[in-house]
Parts: sequence; structure tokens; C-alpha cells
Amino acid sequence: MNAPTDVQIINDADGNPAFVVIPYAQYVARKIEPDLIPHEVVSRIVDGATPIRAWREHLNLTQDEVAKRMGISQPAFAQQETVAKPRKATREKIAAAFGIGADQLEL
Repeated sequence: MNAPTDVQIINDADGNPAFVVIPYAQYVARKIEPDLIPHEVVSRIVDGATPIRAWREHLNLTQDEVAKRMGISQPAFAQQETVAKPRKATREKIAAAFGIGADQLEL
């Protein structure tokens, strides 16, 4: 299965890759140290949000945007977002859509 990608490669005049354009949310997520969880995410979880919802809100993504990245419907993602402890495979797919490590969704 080919997952949809938001990455764009821009070639130079000779046809060689020169730049990579990624969505801003993925760029922000990549700046996060591996295995660290931002204070804003932890605060949302303490307030009762699931880790998936807390990360989605922190990255300023809509449910629809994440669902499209995952190749599923928005209602299907909304259901996954409410699960407190999703399966490992589900965490890995959602983490990939967020641009973070799957272990960052475990709290």
C-alpha cells in the first residue's frame, strides 16, 4: 500500500534534488528531541485528553488532515483518537502521520 505523502522534492536545473518541502507540522515535530514530550502535550493529557488528541492539537492539525495523511476517513480517525491505549500498529501509523516517534504517544 502506498501511503499518501505531503513531501515535495524540488530539483535543480540539472534535475538533481536540491530542496525538500514538508508540511510545517512535520517540521515542528522534527525539531522535538526524540523521546521527549512537549510541556503543552503533557498538560493536555493531565487535563484529560488522550495522547493522540494532545499531540494533534499541539501540532495544530485537524482530524481531517491526519486522516488524509493516514489514508482513512475522518470518523475513523476520530474513533482512534478517543482510545486511551491504542494498539502498537495504530500508534505507529498515527505517529508517522504526526512526524514523531510511536513511543512519544505512550503515556
